[in-house]
Amino acid sequence: MTRLTQYAQGGGCACKIPAADLELLLSSSEMPFPRQPEAELLVGLESGDDAAVVRVQDGTVIISTADFFTPVVDDPYDWGRIAAANALSDVYAMGGRPVVALNLLCWPPDRLPYDLAAEVLRGGAEVAAQAGCHLAGGHSVVDAEPKYGLAVTGIADPDRLLHNNTGRPGLPLSLTKPLGLGVLNNRHKNTGEVFPHAVETMTRLNADASRAALDAGIRCATDVTGFGLLGHLHKLARASGVTAVIRASAVPVLDGAARAVRDGFVPGGSQRNLAWVAPHLDHEGVPEETLVLLADAQTSGGLLVAGEIPGAPVIGELIEHTGHTVIVRP
Repeated sequence: MTRLTQYAQGGGCACKIPAADLELLLSSSEMPFPRQPEAELLVGLESGDDAAVVRVQDGTVIISTADFFTPVVDDPYDWGRIAAANALSDVYAMGGRPVVALNLLCWPPDRLPYDLAAEVLRGGAEVAAQAGCHLAGGHSVVDAEPKYGLAVTGIADPDRLLHNNTGRPGLPLSLTKPLGLGVLNNRHKNTGEVFPHAVETMTRLNADASRAALDAGIRCATDVTGFGLLGHLHKLARASGVTAVIRASAVPVLDGAARAVRDGFVPGGSQRNLAWVAPHLDHEGVPEETLVLLADAQTSGGLLVAGEIPGAPVIGELIEHTGHTVIVRP
């Protein structure tokens, strides 16, 4: 079997540009406003939310996002499913429903046969169909590293959007998928061990969690992906002007993840996440191994919700700002 993970430096959302570098890059880039915009921009770059949101002339709200990455698993079909679920997640994290998606494929035909690429596309198409989302073409380029994902357009009710800047003191924090995907994927890349429970977690859509949040009247959420739980929680708390307090013992973790940390299978992206959040973090009495898992770079992770929804453990709460954006207790 061809091991796709050996054809890329990084893997999954751990191959993102580090958060600190990305924020510096965006802050130094001038983003001019269009002279005669065809739509009203409701969500842009200001709070680092999960997707762009615009309202067009008839009042319809459109959500737009794109996400792609290098192989996170060796099986091409599973990689396609994971990448598609991950891209669709940004729409769910905003409270929307995906309508149409376009494939984004980078492929090294001199190193990998096209029949593997066809399996990747098949996996992506099956997940898009499961989501009720049309998959209508896309774009492909020859590249030294294989990469795959989707550009997704969704729709939403303008009065029921989920944002990362609407958290308020007193709201509980819920997490809809367990952590540990980054370290298990890194172990898979280095050893070839397969973790079916991690694949099942990554391919599970966040559609039900998003609907449950909206039905509960929740208005603040984000998804947990490449910047880890601590990174995305830091962004949510910073944008909302609050402090997030989490109990590490309440955070769900995949079987085998703690062992993977102890055995040294920690992605560079997870280490960079922890270094980025550390200046804003109060973590007295929490072991380093636990902090690494909380900062672990997730691929197609769950929703982090400021509120309670059925089946999702409550891992903490939002409080008045204390000077730190995140407090972790054992």
